[in-house]
Amino acid sequence: MLDGAIDPKAIAKLAKERKFPAAALCDRNGLYAAPTFAGACKGSGVQPIIGTFLGVGRPGAAAQGQDRVIDWIALFAQNDAGWMNLCHHVSRAHLDRPIEMEPNVELESLRGYTDGLICLTGGNEGALARLFADGRPEEAERYSDQLQALFGDRLYIEITRTGEPEEDESEEDLIALAYQRDIPLVATNPAQFAEKQFHAAHDAMLCIANSTHVDAAERPRSSSERWVKPADMMAELFADLPEALANTLVVAQRCAYAPPRRKPLLPSLAGDREGEARMLADDSRLGLAKRLMHYWPGTTEQELAEAMALKGEERRAAYEILHEKGVTEDFLEYADRLDFEVQIIVGMGFPGYFLIVADFIKWANDNGIPVGPGRGSGAGSVVAWALTITGLDPLKLGLLFERFLNPERVSMPDFDIDFCETRRGEVIRYVQKKYGHDHVAQIITFGKMKARAVLRDCGRILQMSYGRVDSLCKMVPNHPTDPWTLTETISGRKFQGVTKDPPVAEFRREYDSDAEVRRLVDLAVQLEGLPRNSSTHAAGVVIGDRPLAQLVPLYRDPRSDMPVTQFDMKYVEDTGLVKFDFLGLKTLSVLRKAGDLLERRGITIDLSTLGWDDPAVYDLLKRGDTVGVFQLESEGMRRTLAAVKPTNFGDIIALVSLYRPGPMDNIPLFGQRKNGLAAIEYPHEKLAGILGETYGIFVYQEQVMQAAQILAGYSLGDADLLRRAMGKKVQAEMDMQRQRFVDGCKTVSGIEAAKANELFDLIDKFAGYGFNKSHAAAYALLAYHTAWFKAHYPHEFYAAAMCFDMHQSEKLAIFVDDARRNGIELAAPDINRSEAEFIVEETEESYAVRYALAGIRNVGEKAMDAIVAEREANGPFESLDDIFRRAPAGSMNRRQLESLGAAGAFDSLEPNRAKVLANADTLLAEADRSSRERNSSQHGLFGGEDHVEQGLRLVDAEPWSRMDQMAKERENFGFYFAAHPVEQYRAVASANGARTYSSLMTASGSAGRTGAVMAAMVENVQRRKTKRGKDFVLADFSDQSGNFSASCFEESMVDNFVKWAKEGACVLLQVELDSPSADEPPRVTVRSGRPLSDVKADARMVLTLEIDRVEAVNELALLMRTGLRGGGEVIATLQLGEGRTQKVRLGRDFALDGEFAEHLESIQGISNVSLTAKRGPERMAIAA
Repeated sequence: MLDGAIDPKAIAKLAKERKFPAAALCDRNGLYAAPTFAGACKGSGVQPIIGTFLGVGRPGAAAQGQDRVIDWIALFAQNDAGWMNLCHHVSRAHLDRPIEMEPNVELESLRGYTDGLICLTGGNEGALARLFADGRPEEAERYSDQLQALFGDRLYIEITRTGEPEEDESEEDLIALAYQRDIPLVATNPAQFAEKQFHAAHDAMLCIANSTHVDAAERPRSSSERWVKPADMMAELFADLPEALANTLVVAQRCAYAPPRRKPLLPSLAGDREGEARMLADDSRLGLAKRLMHYWPGTTEQELAEAMALKGEERRAAYEILHEKGVTEDFLEYADRLDFEVQIIVGMGFPGYFLIVADFIKWANDNGIPVGPGRGSGAGSVVAWALTITGLDPLKLGLLFERFLNPERVSMPDFDIDFCETRRGEVIRYVQKKYGHDHVAQIITFGKMKARAVLRDCGRILQMSYGRVDSLCKMVPNHPTDPWTLTETISGRKFQGVTKDPPVAEFRREYDSDAEVRRLVDLAVQLEGLPRNSSTHAAGVVIGDRPLAQLVPLYRDPRSDMPVTQFDMKYVEDTGLVKFDFLGLKTLSVLRKAGDLLERRGITIDLSTLGWDDPAVYDLLKRGDTVGVFQLESEGMRRTLAAVKPTNFGDIIALVSLYRPGPMDNIPLFGQRKNGLAAIEYPHEKLAGILGETYGIFVYQEQVMQAAQILAGYSLGDADLLRRAMGKKVQAEMDMQRQRFVDGCKTVSGIEAAKANELFDLIDKFAGYGFNKSHAAAYALLAYHTAWFKAHYPHEFYAAAMCFDMHQSEKLAIFVDDARRNGIELAAPDINRSEAEFIVEETEESYAVRYALAGIRNVGEKAMDAIVAEREANGPFESLDDIFRRAPAGSMNRRQLESLGAAGAFDSLEPNRAKVLANADTLLAEADRSSRERNSSQHGLFGGEDHVEQGLRLVDAEPWSRMDQMAKERENFGFYFAAHPVEQYRAVASANGARTYSSLMTASGSAGRTGAVMAAMVENVQRRKTKRGKDFVLADFSDQSGNFSASCFEESMVDNFVKWAKEGACVLLQVELDSPSADEPPRVTVRSGRPLSDVKADARMVLTLEIDRVEAVNELALLMRTGLRGGGEVIATLQLGEGRTQKVRLGRDFALDGEFAEHLESIQGISNVSLTAKRGPERMAIAA
């Protein structure tokens, strides 16, 4: 990586073109590319030579007062023993050194691990050449003796001629040593790029690797001769050393080896295959019996398990006895399905895999670590359900085992297991401990040099301006599912279609007209697609039956303490290692957290015992009230739920499956048929049984399989092969399957060829995007559980959800708005009430979600945990002084103080937030003094307690205005918490029919355009031009429900929006909502806008209130005498006692707004304050 600039497949291709009988590839301290290279050579008819360039610490360097010197040798595998030793040395080079040290091994550590290895002395990077060049021939001779002792006749002195000065300094000595010690010479061409003209790109790569630039004077430089030279050039280059050339063929002949592909090598939990088969059968029966007790509590697990162990008539007789205890005939179906699956699993040799997965899931469950109900097709297995690998009853939901493990197609089963995100690591550590740390590793992934990234890299090393390179990068199409390469962007051609995308055309113009851009792009094109870095697979873990270094090379990721395989997921299983996926799923963490919060109320919930028919859950789904609900929270999905109105668990499974590109087109018809607005029709009457749950529409892959079974007599295994063939669209396979299907339809169902072909085409169409029902059902269950919590315990739901998005202010803003719209009180952060995380606290009337201290920006969870721990240990803080005297060391710096203060966390002790920040120096000095005093175990002159009583002298400060306070809150929450600036115009906005962004997005609707009025704050504006050169703006807005973007193409409004963005103005917008379909969120286009301050000035504000205390009358009179003048009217209702009231109009010349109304509400004796607006004559029209 960032060393050789040639792809392993390209080496094989070059070797074939140049008629090389063999080629060798060596990664430095690695075998990363070995499997790719071996496969490519095999396909090209070239013999691969598999090896590594190994770093070896020079013996005795430290004793001579030198820094550690690392020399290099090339090692090649001759056979299995050599491959195992290669893996051993490479692994030790990485794992036996501190992470900050360059990987290497000791020369002595090679002893005992040299069998099957050819050794080359490393050319001018080897110790022999370097020692000779340094004028130390005696040391060179001793070193060669050591190598000979290790490798015997498998040692070769390597001669390279790439034009580097170091070669000339040592070549004669190396040749002389070879003759003197009778060590064969070998000529090599250590190429790092394919063709000579690639030299500049390789040199650029070295600059990228070393974080320097091409014009730097002192930097590593690439030799222009390190390219793949043809045989005749090599023969001419080494004409004086024919034996060195001849020995290249000798080495090739001695290394005719490639790593074998092994069958799965798993540790056994039962001793041998027979023991595993028995263990699987026994554990599955007992587990299934335990599961079925939920259906038939009148019997015992032992009775059910014993009956399942019987066969044929004996099982039937046992069932008759169980039937008297309430067991239904379904028992026989479960038992038969279990027998079938166990037989298949054992026959395919996979019982050990099931047992290993079941073991670590059992450990997780026993240790309180939440485990998901399943993912992928594994939920279709009764054995998996019985072993608690999955959490869904496959028979109850009609899930198919053959979709997971097909007896007609042998392939490794693959369970993807979801664990609680915060405790996933504990399960992996358990696996390491159980099987041995050297038997378990994570899996490598390789990061490639992609189009935009390599442009940026090359721009940096060419010292081009960031803005110039950034603009070029943005011209390269980068859609996540269809990124363009640089070559495609230059040509403007993609998938045989010419693009008319303006940025792509501009990219080509820049490339053609600017020499600097051409140089940049040409370099980047040559490097694009090469490996840039390595990382660790997010979930994959391999478990072996022996130390992994005997099978695969390992390395260490600096971000993990686990070894990592040097082969990626594509190749690691070829070595015999089996991948297990340990995934972290946030939803499981949220559900566990919600349960923990609920237990604080004394309520314990077991989600696994819930039914799937709770009316409150479906009411919530029908409203589209699913913010925070797993898989159902996107705006489009919320609109879909409101339109379809699900009423059962099957509807949830179907919507999880349908809400994807392709099948999404069927959602309107699905909803219409479900709600009786369209007739349910079936492609054939025999399909009514399998398509009934989805109202006649193919939704699941399993339905495709069952259709082939019912119509044409396929086994489910063969039907799965049909499904795969339809997905791959291989014509020969499709023709064969079509004929079989048509013949089967005639034989089994009496369907004529024309109709059978029509059915085949219909099934083929749906097979392309049918969804895995097992996967959808498992995710639907998690969706149901989260929706259940939101419906029944919303306070705990919101608190838990926000705990796991604590540092994502955009998500927190969405949750806060959604909670408030659902009537949930959000209590402000409080240094004496909050914890580091979000919690639920009891109020006089109900409950409230208390905002987390660590949810405030720039404060840190550890610091807030320390402050909460101090409060819990020694009681609430009594004053600002008290907080800073008691604050644990490191828990309160200036940034934390200012963030907490501005967010209102100190309001209960000092409501003037400006005062808190004005005294920051004094408070922090007190914290520092108290910390030093505690650490020194000393007290002040008059003792600690006397000092506390004196108190700090804090300076006063003018309180912030309401707008300033809101701005500070936004800065420290990441959103407007207590109120949004738009809310001061709530009355006039409401009078003009304004709606929030969130309410418009979640409202059900149909495709097309509709008008609406919105009230929002202008946050940011980008001025752009259309293709015709007209000005327009892209603007970012916010309201109390969240943030959104919109465009405005009205040229007369462009300057206004630029001005409003600078002012942060709140405006009333007339917008157009354009929905491509009923299921997609609409795009927002602004047609006109007007500052809400102007709209308010044209409106007549009316404030009404009630007064029940004489003292309040006096305060009101004073406030109105001293207040600003305006056009608002105040109407008071006086409570005269005994049910008598008197309405009094106090005047029509007052300046009224939300802040004035809130101030009145704070006066004791004044209540029911309401501010409304009567629209003036110049109001904005509301769109139809």
